[in-house]
Amino acid sequence: MEKEIKWWKNAVVYQIYPLSFMDSNGDGIGDLIGIASKLDYLKNLGVDVIWLSPVYESPMDDNGYDIKNYLAIDPIFGNMEDMKNLIQMTHDLGMKLIMDLVINHTSDEHHWFLESKKSRDNIYRNFYVWREKPTDIGSVFGGSAWEYDQLTDSYYFHLFSKKQPDLNWDNPVLRQKIYEIVNFWLDLGIDGFRLDVIDLIGKDIDHKVLSDGPHLIERLQELYDKCFKGRDIMTVGEMPGLSLERAADITSGKNPLLDMIFQFSHIGLDEIPGKGKWALKKLDLIEFKNVFEKLQSLMYNHGWNSLFLANHDQPRAVTRYGSEKYRSESAKMLATILYGMQGTPYVYQGEEIGMTGVKFENIDMYKDIETKNIYHILTNQGIAHEKVMESIYQKGRDNSRTPFQWDDSKNAGFSSGTPWLDVNPSYTKINAKNDLSSEDGCYHYFKKLFQIRKSHRVFYDGRFIPWMKDHPKMFSYFRKNDKEEILIIGSFSDEKMVIELPSKTFELLISNDDQVKIEHHMEIPPYYACILKIGG
Repeated sequence: MEKEIKWWKNAVVYQIYPLSFMDSNGDGIGDLIGIASKLDYLKNLGVDVIWLSPVYESPMDDNGYDIKNYLAIDPIFGNMEDMKNLIQMTHDLGMKLIMDLVINHTSDEHHWFLESKKSRDNIYRNFYVWREKPTDIGSVFGGSAWEYDQLTDSYYFHLFSKKQPDLNWDNPVLRQKIYEIVNFWLDLGIDGFRLDVIDLIGKDIDHKVLSDGPHLIERLQELYDKCFKGRDIMTVGEMPGLSLERAADITSGKNPLLDMIFQFSHIGLDEIPGKGKWALKKLDLIEFKNVFEKLQSLMYNHGWNSLFLANHDQPRAVTRYGSEKYRSESAKMLATILYGMQGTPYVYQGEEIGMTGVKFENIDMYKDIETKNIYHILTNQGIAHEKVMESIYQKGRDNSRTPFQWDDSKNAGFSSGTPWLDVNPSYTKINAKNDLSSEDGCYHYFKKLFQIRKSHRVFYDGRFIPWMKDHPKMFSYFRKNDKEEILIIGSFSDEKMVIELPSKTFELLISNDDQVKIEHHMEIPPYYACILKIGG
């Protein structure tokens, strides 16, 4: 039975944001050699798969998600030999490596686009989306999604930055070029891809259907057939606009089009519906729990989940969902609740040591294009600086992109030079060296949690059964298969609470506070978490 489990279903994935992970040469920018120097740190944590955010050649308008050359490594990260060495070193340690792939759009400096702009009859013209007149589709980064080009007196489409023109997936020649790129990297030895905003490749722009468009399934099928079929790899698609039902369908069946999906149904719950990511409201924990219950139920025997709360586009989980006052406790609690569910765990760099979000006072200290754009748009609308900054502190992407905090030395041990983005001032207290030296460190808790996951099959195939479903401060549930039952308990409260355990016997598997006695009538401290095996 064990042999039937795909390796990526029992894997722990760790996302590295290369700009901010480890700088080996003192230029203030993280690089491939820096990553290679920290592989033992990841292996010891229990990481099975490294997800590498883009390191392709890029002008860095959107920190590498604007690709200029898919077949080259950007010099700021190293070179192709460094990449080959990193793949080999990762494999030698028994880990795998997947790359981020951005194929909805390129950089406007990609040679395809430079040719596309030259004339209306250029052979690369139809590699991109050109129209005579713009429509009212807006860019995710603010403003219109159309940019006027004077030379050919027409408009090109860019759903993100104007320096990120969308590729025309209706063009079969373009699609073939994409498949050649994908196969180049797979043949080089990488173990799969995280596919950036892949829900957009089936869009119908003229009918304003963007995410999950009419051609999505046929495009994913062709990508699978031309690139993924027959390979022992892992694929995860970022699909923020996809419904839970569609996510389940795409990741199910004997040959799923994608192995798993990043869907965002839980990510937008601290936003006012219909107002966009910057209009915020207090998170409703019951609503939060209901989304996860639906997701767990839908994916049970029908697809597969990606378990994540944070990444390079999302704020730090502790700051967003937990408490900086109870930083260590809430970091462990969030990990317990999240990684107790069915799916593949994703750790965003720094989560394992409880890193928090940053609050820069000046907008000029931020580097993210989306953050800068929205600041100017909102302040030009008359919204006060303080109000806009409040939203940026909660949702800005640079909150999670500050350099990794390795120790309490200058620049947090990240670089001997001036970091590309300022280090979070919290590094003097919150850093890997301090965390590893403490028996109560988050790192050791995460490591033990992953070991427990891998040693109990119920985490893989157990049903998800909510407990205390209507409690506004508790997120708790059972996992149960035909041989084992466990109870996962998490408090989202900054106050002590009393809970009544079911009338059963329990064995404690892990807890973020060893002073708490496991008994029928329990008093639990703020942000308490534990996993109990029933009938122990």
